[in-house]
Amino acid sequence: MKSLMRLFRSEPSIARPLYEQVVARARQPHWYREGGAADTMEGRFAVLATLLALTDVRLERGGEEARKASVGLTECFVDDMDSQLRQDGVGDPVMGKKVGGLVGALGGRVGAWRKAIDGEESWEAVAGRSFYRGAEPGEAALAHSVAELKRYWSGLEGRSDDALIGGVLP
Repeated sequence: MKSLMRLFRSEPSIARPLYEQVVARARQPHWYREGGAADTMEGRFAVLATLLALTDVRLERGGEEARKASVGLTECFVDDMDSQLRQDGVGDPVMGKKVGGLVGALGGRVGAWRKAIDGEESWEAVAGRSFYRGAEPGEAALAHSVAELKRYWSGLEGRSDDALIGGVLP
């Protein structure tokens, strides 16, 4: 059965170092202090999902190995969310729905950040929804988050596919 599952999944370990580095980035205190992201489960999820979305967009724009790593990155996210929810006591009957909702939230962010990166929507508008879910963060907090997200994106663009897949973040 395990070998059959491998036919339908890329190897999550290809993106494990990258995923771990994105998680570490999402834990940086400045997102919550200066950036005003809520220091709650939902707020931490919003920061992680935002950074993963930007990283995923960059991988999508890379070569074949980067695109494979994009799939692996999402699989690492699913594995992590499944584990986190189980630790919080969520049982099997609702697990799929919960994880599906989180993956959908990540996918929505990927689409929104594509638009911001392509200039179809402002970074401020996308950050407002992605980080703050429509809450008013304050001008200084939003400016901090947008500046840091742009810096992160610029660094992602400046990294080779191999460096990114290996977990070397800006």
